[in-house]
Amino acid sequence: MVTEQLAGGDLSRLRQLNALAVVHVLRGRPALTLTELSRDTGLSRPSTEDVVLQLQNQGWLEEVQPASGGMGRPARRYRFRSDAGWVLGVDIGGHTIRVLAADLDGEVRHTVRTPVAITAGRAERLGAVDAAVAECLAAAGLTGADIWATTVGTSGLVDAAGRVVLSVAFPEWTGVHLAQHVGRLVGGTVLVENDSRLAALAETWRGVARYAQHVVYLLAGLRTGTGLIIDGKLHRGFAQAAGEIGALPELGWIRAQEHLRSWTGAPAGTDPDDLAGYVFASAREGDRKAVAVVRRYAKELALGASALVLALDPQLVVLGGGFSRSADVLLDPLRREIEKRCVRIPEILTSTLGDESVALGAVKLSLEHLQEHLFDVRTGVAAPLRPAR
Repeated sequence: MVTEQLAGGDLSRLRQLNALAVVHVLRGRPALTLTELSRDTGLSRPSTEDVVLQLQNQGWLEEVQPASGGMGRPARRYRFRSDAGWVLGVDIGGHTIRVLAADLDGEVRHTVRTPVAITAGRAERLGAVDAAVAECLAAAGLTGADIWATTVGTSGLVDAAGRVVLSVAFPEWTGVHLAQHVGRLVGGTVLVENDSRLAALAETWRGVARYAQHVVYLLAGLRTGTGLIIDGKLHRGFAQAAGEIGALPELGWIRAQEHLRSWTGAPAGTDPDDLAGYVFASAREGDRKAVAVVRRYAKELALGASALVLALDPQLVVLGGGFSRSADVLLDPLRREIEKRCVRIPEILTSTLGDESVALGAVKLSLEHLQEHLFDVRTGVAAPLRPAR
């Protein structure tokens, strides 16, 4: 509820706060009448009407046409124009580039997946990013100028300027300035973040961790990583390197996948990157050697996970990444190994977001950036970056 009295008579500030209250009430909700807005914001009816008119003129709200057939004059109803602006979430994966276009309420309106070879060099991978972004914009009927914020997810360490400081997952990837490159394609701010962190953010937004304030996210796949949520916020650390526990060889994450690759039960000529699928499938069918391999992998994964659990005491550990699709054979041995090492055992759940987790987290971070710069209590409601269509 917003008070209509401010010390010092700062009427401009009062109008900002009142407008912010109306926007917060309407975002993500059906259209409301002036009476409903007045009730939910705590503003008087005249103040509500003034604010609604102001927000209409700025392009944030629009009046919804009443349904036909009613008796008498229907009350005017208003909705937040979530299509006043757009955000992108980009996931630069080993085999796939994913781009999501979402409105200001976070509803994904279009998705593009573009394949890329795991062996692709810098130029080829960036070319695939360009193609995926262009295809997504075209399919959504947008141009780069329509995008207010974009977040790019990538493997490796990323600095605050949007440059990949270190990456061993992709060839020629260390040093690429992703913010600068993607900024050529879209308007607004371009943020760059580690993919495991974005996946963790997605879990707290639309995944299994929506109720949790303290989360350890485990990316289990062809590489191993983690994202940390502390007090409900993404934790990056002083130099953006929080959670890089896999750098400690004693904890086993560097060699964890080698257990899966050592299995000899796959067909001759199988790509080493595809071996894991055969191991998990055979373990599911009860093959003893495959079950033993999965247990050894789970033990290595649990060493780093247990260190994080002991240090952070999270409510929840989320198993994500490509291997989470085999949680039916991986989760129990992982849980048993963590239980051997930890004083208190958090709940351990499997991600339900699948391959979309990083891109969804990127959308969420883009929306958080806009929340801070357009809908923040410190600044009030800024006008849209361009006139409403």
